[in-house]
Amino acid sequence: MEKILPILQTCPLFDGIRQEDLSGMLGCLGARTVEKKKGQIIFREGDTTNFVGIVLTGAVQLVREDYYGNRSIVAHIGPRQLFGEAYAFAGTQALPVSVVADEDSHILLLDSHRITASCSNACAFHSQVIFNLLHLVAENNLVLHQKIQITSKRTTREKLMAYLLAQAKQHNNSSFTIPYDRQALADFLEVDRSGLSAEISKLRSEGVLQCERSNFRLL
Repeated sequence: MEKILPILQTCPLFDGIRQEDLSGMLGCLGARTVEKKKGQIIFREGDTTNFVGIVLTGAVQLVREDYYGNRSIVAHIGPRQLFGEAYAFAGTQALPVSVVADEDSHILLLDSHRITASCSNACAFHSQVIFNLLHLVAENNLVLHQKIQITSKRTTREKLMAYLLAQAKQHNNSSFTIPYDRQALADFLEVDRSGLSAEISKLRSEGVLQCERSNFRLL
């Protein structure tokens, strides 16, 4: 666990926690690490879990599939970001999404029950972690709300442009890299890949954007 402490110091969940407290805190929170290869499932849709995950290295995706196997990417989670917190603390009996490694990933899992319940040692960090957690849950809700706004657009073109404009604003730059390839972007926008590729080609020919793989520039 000692080797992951420098990463945890930059994780928003542990803002305000002193480095010398991190080791003892991990034991108190029932922390354990897992390593997953790209494509491996961390949590499966329909499972019950009381763990909150933190991506130490790599990246994971929250993925939902409908009855016919149509795939939708709910969110992309990168290093130092949390996943599963809303479902763990809501006591969800069956996860509505799967969590899948998008890259070879090193994951830290924390027992949600131990986060919210003070331990016998009455560790001072509990209140700070809970405060940080509430802030992160609120932030993640805003991200999900943004996705709903994007996917509620009527056409593939409108969805794509809404997403790219949001990315440009987030990066504060007209040039940016997104965390999706074409298929994953189609899954995130909940559109057909061929239709998405056609719209990207049209926007390029119209001089609206330039792109190469996952790199975009709005003109």
